[in-house]
Amino acid sequence: MYDPPHPGEIIADVYLAEWEMSARELAIELGVAPSTLNRILNRTARVTPEMALRLSKALGASAESWLTMQQAYDLWHARQTVDLAGVRRIERPAA
Repeated sequence: MYDPPHPGEIIADVYLAEWEMSARELAIELGVAPSTLNRILNRTARVTPEMALRLSKALGASAESWLTMQQAYDLWHARQTVDLAGVRRIERPAA
């Protein structure tokens, strides 16, 4: 499995770059503080369900797609860092 992109990378590379729009302009269109959007663009904040709805309306992709991107990114990174050595499968007794 590969390292999936953070939604902020998609916003920056696909939307802002291609539309020649600044992060500040997009933040205004989304109705959020520029610092809020910048944290997403810098991958220090997650896309929340509320932000996913805003991005969906402004950029056209579904809210579900933004949340799926965020979840894929989070899960990949968790797999790289979470130590599961002490966790074992629980066997249910036969009924």
